[in-house]
Amino acid sequence: MEQKNDGAIRIGIVGYGNLGRGVEAAIARNPDMTITGIYTRRDPSQVKTLGTDVQVHRMESLAVHKDRIDVLILCGGSKEDLPRQSPELAARFNLVDSFDTHARIPEHFAAVDAAAQAGKTTALISAGWDPGMFSLNRVMGEALLPDGATYTFWGKGLSQGHSDAIRRVPGVAGGVQYTIPLPEAVEKVRSGNRPELSTREKHRRECFVVPEAGSDPETIRQAIVNMPHYFDEYDTTVHFISAEDLARDHSAMPHGGFVIRSGNTTVGNKQVIEYSLRLDSNPEFTSSVLVAYARAVHRMHQMGQVGCKTVFDVAPGLLSPKSASELRAELL
Repeated sequence: MEQKNDGAIRIGIVGYGNLGRGVEAAIARNPDMTITGIYTRRDPSQVKTLGTDVQVHRMESLAVHKDRIDVLILCGGSKEDLPRQSPELAARFNLVDSFDTHARIPEHFAAVDAAAQAGKTTALISAGWDPGMFSLNRVMGEALLPDGATYTFWGKGLSQGHSDAIRRVPGVAGGVQYTIPLPEAVEKVRSGNRPELSTREKHRRECFVVPEAGSDPETIRQAIVNMPHYFDEYDTTVHFISAEDLARDHSAMPHGGFVIRSGNTTVGNKQVIEYSLRLDSNPEFTSSVLVAYARAVHRMHQMGQVGCKTVFDVAPGLLSPKSASELRAELL
């Protein structure tokens, strides 16, 4: 099916933190898209956007703005925001989210799918670089090298989801978390020898936390290192610092990582596939992925494909602003 641009895709942004600002910046570089509004729980008059002509509304305005939005991009956190917002909004809107708690993706999918099927909308969850781009490369690696093993490493970099989880711990005024791959594990994998590595043997986690006045640091530390799905399976170090230290030393958001598939096509012939990312800004890159998948969601909805989707369900050509014939001529 030829892809056509029948007018700009109208995007609504839900939430305006680092990810929301990244989405606004990404849409400015995609001429087939336009922002029809930013929706926030804050006072709209206190929200300063990158563009001077972008309208900011209270979340409650979504109910009356349905007809002016083709796709919502949800920019909340995975710990508390998206499990509630995505199913609620999928009942009325096409949407994309970046839900990244891997262990809970099946239940999140089920909740969003039920809402989207009932509302006949198209909702894509867990877009970003992991889950997202890394997920696609894990599938490709396994399909191309069925006799093999897949390894994913993250970092060194600041994790938005894990940092958000830290900041929600009682007694925490601010904080960030860095994921750090262990060099000896990476080298074992790149050798093609398929080592068996536990979660703890592949990465460590390092947290920098600003405690609230009067809070107990040890209670905070225990809440972090024992947090299920986030820290309990890793060697985790918690450093307590001042707000000034946090602002001075931890305001940048670099990240990255790599997916490696190591396998054999015949006995003695090792094959290693590696996909890697080196990101100066984790939220800006994640936002760029969300915007591309918003384009795909709009097209899939026009094709009558409703319900919850993941990156596995999207043909690569649907992500591009180019037509199918342009893609064949220029990139195939």
